[in-house]
Amino acid sequence: MFMNEVKKALILAAGLGTRFLPLSKVVSKEMWPLVDKPVIHYLLEELKESGIRQVTFVLSPGQNQVLNYLKRDARLEKILRKRKKNQVLVEMINFQEFQKNFSFSHVYQQKPLGDGHAILQAKNKIGKEPFVVLFCDDIIESKTPCVLQLLKVFKTCQRPILSLYRIPRERVSAFGMVEVEKIAHRLFKIKRIVEKPLPEETPSDLAIVGKYVLTPEIFDYLETHGAYKKTGEIILANALDGLLKDGRIIYGYEFEGRWLECGNKLSWLKSHLYLSLKHPQFGEELKKFLKEIS
Repeated sequence: MFMNEVKKALILAAGLGTRFLPLSKVVSKEMWPLVDKPVIHYLLEELKESGIRQVTFVLSPGQNQVLNYLKRDARLEKILRKRKKNQVLVEMINFQEFQKNFSFSHVYQQKPLGDGHAILQAKNKIGKEPFVVLFCDDIIESKTPCVLQLLKVFKTCQRPILSLYRIPRERVSAFGMVEVEKIAHRLFKIKRIVEKPLPEETPSDLAIVGKYVLTPEIFDYLETHGAYKKTGEIILANALDGLLKDGRIIYGYEFEGRWLECGNKLSWLKSHLYLSLKHPQFGEELKKFLKEIS
């Protein structure tokens, strides 16, 4: 049994971003903007609002855009002061204040060998504690942060929790889908994980979204059950399947909120447009512009 409080999070940002090529050669997908902030900023806001302060980024070698984004730039601040760009300077200072209570660290995934392999690189950072894992493909718009919703469930059950979202059956072949047993409102016991099934073969309409609360036993299962023989990749879903086959309990929670996907160009464009139109500063002008060009 674990302590109730989850203190640590991994943000997986080492992917190749193949769906965003050629731009992802120079701009990592976690740095793509949603309105006026990169995806990574939304994830950090979610963690902060959920009470998580210890964050480890899993990066690919030479990929330092996230670290540069977080770093203070005294030279730039000096230029802004000199040019009296006070509003922008305030935004820069506020961003540094936002980071104050975070403890950041990073590890590198030397080879692109799967999401499970990425998680394994941070084993020493996590130790024997439960932890949150976030993928950079998924932003959730909700009154209560999605991570906080999962943590509230974890506080009671002390078992791994997957975030779930209902999708149309014609879309299931792009996602990991779950077979479930309903436990309570929005809460399910996971019975089976099926990766990218055909619509007629999906066990449900509940898709796994890239936000998890995991327990440290996952590291052993990644090492023993995670490998995908065809490619040599280590896959989180395989390790979770190993837990299930050994009779371990995994829960799924159908979170409250709207899933904004950012995993490919079209889904990112839709999410960018959706948030832009709702933005208090830009939304009304953008709506007027859309009427002009429609």
